[in-house]
Amino acid sequence: MITDPIGDLLTRIRNGQLRRKAKVSSPNSRLRTRLLDVLQSEGYIRGYAEVETKGHKELEIELKYHEGEPAIRELKRVSTPGRRVYSSVSDLKPHRQGLGVSIISTPQGVMTDTSAKEKNVGGEVLCQVF
Repeated sequence: MITDPIGDLLTRIRNGQLRRKAKVSSPNSRLRTRLLDVLQSEGYIRGYAEVETKGHKELEIELKYHEGEPAIRELKRVSTPGRRVYSSVSDLKPHRQGLGVSIISTPQGVMTDTSAKEKNVGGEVLCQVF
């Protein structure tokens, strides 16, 4: 049993990029799917697909590289099951002079920090991507 499914997903992506894998797989869930939607729309991964193996649904994630280097330089988990981190709209600041993205779970769905500012909504800061 996995206690931190988002942390597990981020670690699988990190490890896959360290080993220069083209694809990694992860168990399927709605939250993971929404997180991958944001990563894909921001251009950090090529895409993902739902695959059924041995009766279990999994997500097959295609990693993205640019000139041999991973598109994701750093993937950091902010809010953990033991320490939840929430942020209001006024507290959302750009990371790395706007080059990084924070992914936030809001009442209106999972989105980036810039989208949350546009919609004037805060929420739980899931992770930061650089």
